[in-house]
Amino acid sequence: MEEHWAHIIEAIGEDLSRPGLADTPKRAARAFEFLTRGYQQSVEEVVNNALFPSASSEIVLVQNVELYSLCEHHMLPFIGKCHVAYIPTGKVLGLSKIARLVDIFARRLQIQESLTMQIAETIMEVTGADGVGVIIEAQHMCMMMRGVEKQNSIMKTSAMLGSFRTEPKTRDEFLSLLQLGR
Repeated sequence: MEEHWAHIIEAIGEDLSRPGLADTPKRAARAFEFLTRGYQQSVEEVVNNALFPSASSEIVLVQNVELYSLCEHHMLPFIGKCHVAYIPTGKVLGLSKIARLVDIFARRLQIQESLTMQIAETIMEVTGADGVGVIIEAQHMCMMMRGVEKQNSIMKTSAMLGSFRTEPKTRDEFLSLLQLGR
């Protein structure tokens, strides 16, 4: 990867022998590996059996989980927050595991629409929840730094599974809980 970064830097007309760029290909390769580390992680490793018995059958909501991803179209960042809710059926997932699951998928080349659905489907599968709701709000550098250059645009996506899709009252409760937390 380091060699490819060197070629890219030279292709834009820069001189790799100047002091500020001498180690840039190496640093860029390490940074890109970090930004895409989700490819090196699995759901099983992250969850690590952190499912705990619980009699709760009410909404569990984790709000404002920061996320950083790279769009698969331009490989530019999109940055935002993710809200994850689920209704347990006998077991709950360790709190930090929800944020880690968000990161697994966010740290891959991605579009926000797919990211939202991947998180929801994974939480549903891992927990056996009655329903899952995921909302992501993000700003996309591919729209802010290039193209239409709209600085105040925010993209919102949602995925509603199970009772969050079929029961309007459940979906409404989720959305009202999000408003309380702002």
